[in-house]
Amino acid sequence: MLISKIEVELEMLERHLLILKHVIREEPIGIMKLAEITGLPKHKVRYSLRVLEHEGLIGPSMHGAVTTEKTAQFVQTLGSRIEALDRKVEEIKRLSGEI
Repeated sequence: MLISKIEVELEMLERHLLILKHVIREEPIGIMKLAEITGLPKHKVRYSLRVLEHEGLIGPSMHGAVTTEKTAQFVQTLGSRIEALDRKVEEIKRLSGEI
């Protein structure tokens, strides 16, 4: 149970990043096209779009989702933030070996 919540969150993060990647590459892009490209169900695409919009990383347009002024900065810092998470996972691995 301790780890299952993190696993679910990581899976959602992966999905949100996949959707963001395609919005960046294909903007403007709608739910149907995103579902087709990613193979994800429309309801999951819709949820990811809602999360990304809430974070200010995408916005709606007449023709589908588009990036915002926050998107580029998020992408620039994403690698370092993932590396910090990776370091934390390594610390947890080391700790689990001591249990």
